[in-house]
Amino acid sequence: MGKEGFLSPKAIGNRIKAKGLQKLRWYCQMCQKQCRDENGFKCHCMSESHQRQLLLASEDPNKIMDNFSQEFKNDFIELIKRRFGTKRVQNNIVYNEYINDREHVHMNSTQWETLTEFTKWLGKEGFCKVDETPKGWYIQYIDRDPETIRRQEELERKKKQDLDDQERSAKFIEEQVRRGQGGREPEEAPVFTELKRESEEEKITFNLAKGSCSSADGLSKASVALGPSALKSAGSGKRKDAPSTSEAKEKKKKSALDEIMEMEEQKKRSVRADHWLHPGIVIKVVTKRLGEKYHKKKGVIKEVQDKYTAVVKMIDSGDKLKLDQSHLETVIPAPGKRVLVLNGVYRDTEALLDSIDERKFSATLTLDSGRMKGRRVDGIAYEDFSKIAGSIMTSVT
Repeated sequence: MGKEGFLSPKAIGNRIKAKGLQKLRWYCQMCQKQCRDENGFKCHCMSESHQRQLLLASEDPNKIMDNFSQEFKNDFIELIKRRFGTKRVQNNIVYNEYINDREHVHMNSTQWETLTEFTKWLGKEGFCKVDETPKGWYIQYIDRDPETIRRQEELERKKKQDLDDQERSAKFIEEQVRRGQGGREPEEAPVFTELKRESEEEKITFNLAKGSCSSADGLSKASVALGPSALKSAGSGKRKDAPSTSEAKEKKKKSALDEIMEMEEQKKRSVRADHWLHPGIVIKVVTKRLGEKYHKKKGVIKEVQDKYTAVVKMIDSGDKLKLDQSHLETVIPAPGKRVLVLNGVYRDTEALLDSIDERKFSATLTLDSGRMKGRRVDGIAYEDFSKIAGSIMTSVT
């Protein structure tokens, strides 16, 4: 029988076993050594190096525990910040990814006994926003990085500037309306008085000429005269019958005002949102937690709840699932098919897919609804539109 060496089956098997995670009960945090079985752990506890580490720890056990707690907290928060950002995620999901590292600090060597206790501590210290649900505890990282705060201040400043632009646009529209009226002040309505005479012998005369005087033929002072207001009212009635060129110009100016208001409406819609779910679109399940039965399978969104959760009906099996937005992705159809824009300036607008740019991960669409119908738009990202469930909807429902 040959001598066992580095490439022997036993040595290879031992190295394969040492790669993965093993039982926590046979792990020594002080020495950072993982034993394979109870006998190995017992031999390690009797070793001289382990006894030396215990003597060092007995001098100041609180300091050792604080060091492990600080390291565990830093690694955990760094994982949330790098992997999930400011998204709301379940604490068990973060912890399972954290313990995938063989060299991670175990929780039983820290000041927290359970993950729930550690989650509550994160919320109390202000590192994360935590909330308890029937499904468990959820955490959301609070980013206090100076660069992030600066970007948020710039966004708020931009929003304020957009509001100022809207006020200036409103003043500009009022000025255009005033110019369209020729700079005239709105006319006051004519005041009508009741015709009265003191005696039946007195005559009633109508003075239709502006500024004309009564004749000296014996018209009495008690005669009732209708002034220029009657003439203005009569003239205004004639002008209503035949529209003048000034009204046509005003109509042209109104169409220009409509364009300005349309541009303002586009500005309001240009702000991107962090949610894109919409009923009636085709999506693909990208999470592996539901098993291979649903992974990379397509479905149709039947209902959207709280902007970030969708009730999805699978196309193949017909099963209904309630999934988070982060577990789904959009579906890009073949050119010529109908899609729905889910984010950006043309949000909630139906369009036709013209072409796909695989290098820039974007597409060219032709809008098929709304005021911009027929307009061709370039550079729409893959995640900003998805296929509309047309013929599929009939088979699913």
